[in-house]
Amino acid sequence: MQKKVAVVQSNYIPWKGYFDLIRSVDAFILYDDVQYTRRDWRNRNKIKTAQGEHWLSVPVKNRGRYEQLINEVQVSESDWAAKHWKTIEMSYRRAACFTQMEAPIRALYEQAASIESLSRINELFISGLCALLDIHTPLYRSEDLGRSEGKNERLIQLCQALDATEYLSGPAASCYLDEAAFATAGLEVSYMSYAGYPEYPQLFGEFQHAVSVIDLLFNTGSDASTFLERRS
Repeated sequence: MQKKVAVVQSNYIPWKGYFDLIRSVDAFILYDDVQYTRRDWRNRNKIKTAQGEHWLSVPVKNRGRYEQLINEVQVSESDWAAKHWKTIEMSYRRAACFTQMEAPIRALYEQAASIESLSRINELFISGLCALLDIHTPLYRSEDLGRSEGKNERLIQLCQALDATEYLSGPAASCYLDEAAFATAGLEVSYMSYAGYPEYPQLFGEFQHAVSVIDLLFNTGSDASTFLERRS
């Protein structure tokens, strides 16, 4: 039986392409036992506001912890979730579907407020937002699936742990993936395309694709999943 798997580091309230990748596979692995990268998508993402694009960043402990793994990163301020929700509420309260999406998304922030692990916060949001997007792909943690050395070797091992036949990668990885090694392991390699997403009714000026998926949910509600269907 064919089984397609993707392996990606967790992101904070990711953009719609991240969720399109999840729904494009049979199993999705959160690859969080690798080194944390600062000023990246692991702990931050963008929303639209009346003043323009705005970064929401989860404050984390990183001073002197330059070698820590993503799943070792801890939150540094206890009130970050309340602050983020306040900014989100002010920015999207006039969105067409804010009333529909307010309760479930606010509930995620209320749950996240008591979690200290960045990885678990990201997992909470990814899982919860998948449910709102009608995505039912099972999520796995890489640390639960064994370990091997080497970038390509590790990805192959993770795919094999779930009996995959195909590895779906983000397009940027084409510069380092050893496709021959995957083929030797019986794994086909394919690459995700993020081209062709339709625009949707969006607040505050010129349309932007590269913002958190919560922008899509607040503006389109239960129709959000249809805007993950690429047209090219």
